[in-house]
Amino acid sequence: MEIKYTGQTYYDIDLEGRVERLVIAPVHPTLHIASFVLLGDTNLTNYCAKVLAEKIKDLDYDYIVCPEAKVLPLAQSVCTYLGEKDFVVFRKGKKAYMLDAIETEVKSITTQAIQKMVVDIRDANKLRGKKVLLMDDVVSTGGTFHAMQALIDIIGDIEIVGYAAVLREGTDFEAENLYYIQDLPIFVG
Repeated sequence: MEIKYTGQTYYDIDLEGRVERLVIAPVHPTLHIASFVLLGDTNLTNYCAKVLAEKIKDLDYDYIVCPEAKVLPLAQSVCTYLGEKDFVVFRKGKKAYMLDAIETEVKSITTQAIQKMVVDIRDANKLRGKKVLLMDDVVSTGGTFHAMQALIDIIGDIEIVGYAAVLREGTDFEAENLYYIQDLPIFVG
């Protein structure tokens, strides 16, 4: 979904009963986005986690897999609502404690540089032979989900059962098994 950018400052979005006012920010000369950030907002994070957990509670999967870092409080809260679920984090770089890292690259609409996506071999081994649900806070182009899929393909023997996000921004990412709370427009022009 696109809206012509004419200098708007805010966009109000209804998250199934909770309205949030989002600041509109430029990401490219002809592209603006309504900035949605869960970090630092426990109440909003828990609200979104509860709504999202309700949407995915009947799916058959073993782990949620998410990228570092903005989605981490959401993944933690969703797992808390769901009870016995746990999550694995794909990091943005190799850390000293990683015994053996597996990595790929990712390009995001909100990040100008190419980033790495890395998983420790111990977490990779937990995922092998399992079903996973990929999660992010906002899905735009699907670049982060595609990078997670690429890393999962490198690890091998993992079934992706779906994708979850609070918001689907624009219409670039389409998937039959995408679970999200609301569409978020992009602002062009």
